[in-house]
Amino acid sequence: MNEEPRPRFLDLVASEWIKLRSLRSTWIAYGAAALAVIAFNVGTAYDTYTYWTEENAGDRADFVRDGIPLQIAFTGNAAMVMVIALGAVGALAMVGEYSTGTSRTTFAAVPARRSVMAAKAVVVAAVATVFGALVAGASFVLTQTILGGRGVGVSFGDPGAQRVVLASALLAPVCALAGLAIGTVVRHTAATMITTVAVVLVLPNVLTDGRYGSALASHALPFRAWTRLVDVGTPSPSDFPWSTGGAWTVYAAWTLGTAALATVGVQRRDL
Repeated sequence: MNEEPRPRFLDLVASEWIKLRSLRSTWIAYGAAALAVIAFNVGTAYDTYTYWTEENAGDRADFVRDGIPLQIAFTGNAAMVMVIALGAVGALAMVGEYSTGTSRTTFAAVPARRSVMAAKAVVVAAVATVFGALVAGASFVLTQTILGGRGVGVSFGDPGAQRVVLASALLAPVCALAGLAIGTVVRHTAATMITTVAVVLVLPNVLTDGRYGSALASHALPFRAWTRLVDVGTPSPSDFPWSTGGAWTVYAAWTLGTAALATVGVQRRDL
């Protein structure tokens, strides 16, 4: 008897893409998150535009030099919304299969669990990256157009602008993969959501830069890495400063580490 050929990895990626795009809730979640993130950024820019007076004219150069237009291009509040939303979307990509029992069907059809999870991680990361790029790009264009009405908008070619947009865009896949990994290990919806929010959002705000150990731990978290990367004005004072290279390394480590955890975690657990 001839054995059925093992599915190619691209076939698994195509299968995971079909599963993802066939869920209406996925696109509702992405759409709501995009609107919320862009609304925070545009609202901040419009508020600045509205309350800008002639008295501020002399401060225009300082406003740009201190990097405030780029802070408005992607605000901290918008980043928090993205972190929560993408972490939840990534987690539900796996928890949803556990709760409905479709994971059993998937792994019965393709016993190579690691290959399935690797394909799922690729799809989750790719969709989240496109989402992040669209949202970060739209936020930059809209906010700087609004600020340009007061002569304080910056262009994409200005110092620091590309780094802010890229760091904000890549925050999406990093958090989505973190959610996927946590969902794979925890498996229960409520516990997964709580753990995801605690890891990607609460923990970075609990840890401080006042002590070396706490600063080192906080610098290893993706939200703090984003904060460092978008700090393009006067460097924030810190007893334990770190470089943008270190922040990019945190992004890369979380991307690879969470993808590996999701891939290995499903292999070591029963369904």
